[in-house]
Amino acid sequence: MQIRRAAPLLFALLMGSFAQAQSNPTSLARPTPRQLAWQQLETTAFLHFTVNTYTDKEWGDGTESPAIFNPTKLDARQWIRALRDAGFKMAIITAKHHDGFCLWPSKLTEHSVKNSPWKNGKGDVVREVADACREYGLKFGVYLSPWDRHEARYGTAAYNDYYKAQLRELLTNYGPISEVWFDGAKGENAKDMTYDFAGYWALVRQLQPQAVLFSDAGPDVRWVGNEAGNAGETCWSTINTEGLAPGKADPKYLNRGDPTGKQWVPAETDVSIRPGWFYHSAEDSKVRSAQDLVNLYYQSVGRNSLLLLNVPPNRDGLLADSDVASLAAFRRVLNETFKTNLVAKNPKLTDKQLTTFLPLSATQPLTIDLNGEQTFDRILIQENIANGQRIASGRVEYWNGTEWQSIQTFTTVGHKRLLRFPAVRSSLIRLMVTNASGPVQLAEVGVYKASAGEEK
Repeated sequence: MQIRRAAPLLFALLMGSFAQAQSNPTSLARPTPRQLAWQQLETTAFLHFTVNTYTDKEWGDGTESPAIFNPTKLDARQWIRALRDAGFKMAIITAKHHDGFCLWPSKLTEHSVKNSPWKNGKGDVVREVADACREYGLKFGVYLSPWDRHEARYGTAAYNDYYKAQLRELLTNYGPISEVWFDGAKGENAKDMTYDFAGYWALVRQLQPQAVLFSDAGPDVRWVGNEAGNAGETCWSTINTEGLAPGKADPKYLNRGDPTGKQWVPAETDVSIRPGWFYHSAEDSKVRSAQDLVNLYYQSVGRNSLLLLNVPPNRDGLLADSDVASLAAFRRVLNETFKTNLVAKNPKLTDKQLTTFLPLSATQPLTIDLNGEQTFDRILIQENIANGQRIASGRVEYWNGTEWQSIQTFTTVGHKRLLRFPAVRSSLIRLMVTNASGPVQLAEVGVYKASAGEEK
């Protein structure tokens, strides 16, 4: 993959000012309200769509004619309806990719849909997606590439003003925006350009204060460090942004986070349903299966991250039937697996509310009753991350009738940890936190039997 690479970072002072994390000698870093709401979305979607869809490329070079963009059957309602039915909570459209072509009729450039044959130049993809999101109850986000291979001002200070003016168009004309994505990808031969990230972020804070900001290390959301769909087996929501010089964030560091991190910058796991990020007909037979998507869910959401799955519209302007079918099957499997929590009702552990929690000290075993003897192979654990992330390691066991038997050890929990293991049968499990940075606020425990669809 070549879309996501380390974005240029600001130096520590700027990063710290925008992170807005709470940190002092007596408290852990904690999420802001917008970060907390973002993580609880769990699954969100990318929609990669531009002239690349028609040139069969991943990166355009900026010389593409707007005349090639003509999605005659475009139906953003079909896109968002399919995502809603598959359980996705937000859609992020690539309003401008590296080729510089704008999917809205920008007043700042001629390189946009206003000069395409689609709807005789009167169309606006961004508006159609935003409207569809409102209709179907999804949050709406925009991706605006800082690298612009078409704009002549790129490489000069004047480009920052141009880019901020584009941001302003997007942030003021399309209603509430919940995430703004700043991709740091840039070709090796690209012009030198110093991005005014401080100015970009300040503009978003001014015009869309509830939006989370993504770049490779924040300020609100960080890159997971790969495009394979794998959050770290150990994944802290905290990192230290001090000393991170532009473009120097270590993907391995981003993947696992930092238990001593002073800034709350949770990981976002971006991955595509196809080998590429844009639609290519040659990849129609390579769409990820429902089982593969479920595995991605366990490796992202189940490791204290958020799954950002790309589903690219085709040249007609529709999501391909194969992609829609895979999404629908993915949701069916998850619904079947997590429909019935086998833990006996407990107001503090089974009400699906993070703020009702059970205090638990490290090395203090917690025995949990199930609804009689049950066969199970999945366990869910959640912390009340509103007050920080504390669990560093732990283990779960089951009672076999005569003694406790180990099921699995685990490391970080955070918003959600999902454990998978060969099926066992018991009426009791025991959970023990073996290492934590302070008193644990255990918010949820779930025990489940996986859908047979996970194995098909």
